[in-house]
Amino acid sequence: MSLTLRPYQNAAIQGIYNYFKDETGNPLIVIPTAGGKALVMASFIEGVLKVYPDQRILIITHVRELIEQNHAELKTLWPQAPAGIYSAGLKKREIRAQILFAGIQSIHKRVYDVQQCDLVLIDEAHLIPRSSNTMYRKFLDGLKRLNPMLKVIGLTATPYRLDSGLLHQGEDSIFTDIAYEVSVRELIDQGYLSRVISKRMATELDVSGVGTRAGEFIARDLEAAIDQDAITQSAVNEVFAYGHDRKSWLIFCAGVDHAFHVRDAIRAKGVSCETIVGDTPSAERDAIISDFKLGRIQCLTNANVLTTGFNAPAVDLIAMLRPTKSAGLYVQIVGRGCRLAPGKTDCLVLDFAGNIARHGPIDAVKPKRPKDGCDGDAPVKACPDCNSIVHAAVRECPDCGHLFPQPQIKIEAKASGLDILSGGPPQWLPVTRVSYARHEKPGKPPSLRVDYWSGLSSHSEWVCIEHAGYPRQKAASWWANRAPGMPLPRGVNEALAVSDRLKCPAHIAVRPSGRFTEIVGARF
Repeated sequence: MSLTLRPYQNAAIQGIYNYFKDETGNPLIVIPTAGGKALVMASFIEGVLKVYPDQRILIITHVRELIEQNHAELKTLWPQAPAGIYSAGLKKREIRAQILFAGIQSIHKRVYDVQQCDLVLIDEAHLIPRSSNTMYRKFLDGLKRLNPMLKVIGLTATPYRLDSGLLHQGEDSIFTDIAYEVSVRELIDQGYLSRVISKRMATELDVSGVGTRAGEFIARDLEAAIDQDAITQSAVNEVFAYGHDRKSWLIFCAGVDHAFHVRDAIRAKGVSCETIVGDTPSAERDAIISDFKLGRIQCLTNANVLTTGFNAPAVDLIAMLRPTKSAGLYVQIVGRGCRLAPGKTDCLVLDFAGNIARHGPIDAVKPKRPKDGCDGDAPVKACPDCNSIVHAAVRECPDCGHLFPQPQIKIEAKASGLDILSGGPPQWLPVTRVSYARHEKPGKPPSLRVDYWSGLSSHSEWVCIEHAGYPRQKAASWWANRAPGMPLPRGVNEALAVSDRLKCPAHIAVRPSGRFTEIVGARF
C-alpha cells in the first residue's frame, strides 16, 4: 500500500540521515502528538532495509497499544516487512524477527536472545528515566556490548522530563542531540492537526495546600484536595454547559476514586460515561475504548492512563481536572485532542486545573529545569466576552473578536513568555530589503544575523552555521532554500562573502514572541 508522507515527515527522515553524516551520538526526533511518528518510523525502517538488507532493527516502548500501532503501521506501508512482536501483554514472542517491535518490560532481560542489533528506535523516549539503573539503560548497555556500533534514535512529542529536564542534556542522558523538530503550531497552521481552544473556568481547583515530591504534586494529597462532591458537581455542570454541542469528551482526573466519582456525576446527568484506570482488565479496557471511538460512549474519565498511546481522533472536548507540574504530561494530555476527524473543527480544552497558567501554551512550553525553583505562572488572560484563554499580549480575541484595551507602557525586567496557541495564525509581511551581519554571543559560536525589513519595521533571525547538531541542520535547510546548489559555508564569514547571491523572500511570516517577534516562514 502506498502512503504519502507529509513534508515534515520526509524532513524528519532526512534529518536522521543528515545527522549521522556528521555525528555519532543518539539523536531525538521531535514530532507533536498526532503528527504521525508511527509512519515516520515505518518509512525510515523500510528505507534502511531496502538499502542495507542485513540490518537488524528493534523498536521498543513500554506502552502496549503503541507496540501494536507501530507494527500495524509498518505492515500497512510494507506488507512483506519481516516484522514481529515481542510482548507478554500481547502474547507474542517472535524474538527472531528482523524487525522486532517489543515492550521493554518483556525484553529487557533478553539481550543475549536478541543477539545482533544494529539500530534501536525508542518510541515515547520521554518515558525513559535518567537513572543509569533502569530497564532501558541496562538493555541498551547490553546491546552495545554485543555491537559497539549500535545506533539509538528516540522519538517523542515532549523532549523533556519533570525530574531531569531536556532529554539530550546532562551527564547521564541517553540522547545527545535533536536531529529534527517540528512544532505543534506549525502543524496546526499547515492543517495537519486540529486547532485547540481553551476557556477560563468558574470552578478553579485549589492546590495551595498540596505538597510536592520529586517535582510533582503528591498524588494522595492532590486527590484528597480535589475529590470533593461540591467541586465535582460544579465542574461537571460547566462541562455540560460548554460541551452541549461536543460529541466526544475525555476527562483527566486526579486519582482512581476521583475518576469514578466524576463518571457517576456525568451519568447522573444522562450522558453515557465509562472509566479507565490502571487496574482495568485489558479486555474490558479494549472494549470501552472501542465503544468510545465508535461514539457509543460519549464521555471517558481516566486516571493517569490515557496520556500515551491513546488514539481517538474524534475527541473534541478535554477537561483537565488533574493539576500537574509536569510540562510533558500537560502537553500529552492536550495532545489527545489534536487529531483531525470528519466534522471536527477544533477541540475545546476546559482547564479546571490551572495547567495553562502553570505551563503556558502547548506550542511554546519551556519546561523548568530540575531544582530551578521557578513556579511562576505563564502570562495569560481570559476574554471577558467568551472566556477564551489567550496570551497576555493578544490585543484581539481570536474566538469572538473582543478588543482588549491598550496596555499601559511600562518597563519589564525581562521578556514576557511566548504567545498562546489561540493567538491566531502568523502574519505575512512583504519584504522590502534584507541585511546580513555576524552575531557574537559570549561562550557560543558566532551566527549569521538576518534582518528583514518591511517598510520601517524589521524582524530578525539567527542562522547557526557554525553550531553543531540540530541548529546546524536547520541552518543547512535555511541555506538550501536561499542558495540552491551552493554548499553550506563552513563559517559565518564565508556566508557573508556570498550573501549578495542569496535569494530574498518576497514575504515572511512573523508571530509575536514576548516583546519581540519570531520568523516562522518565508515565501519566495
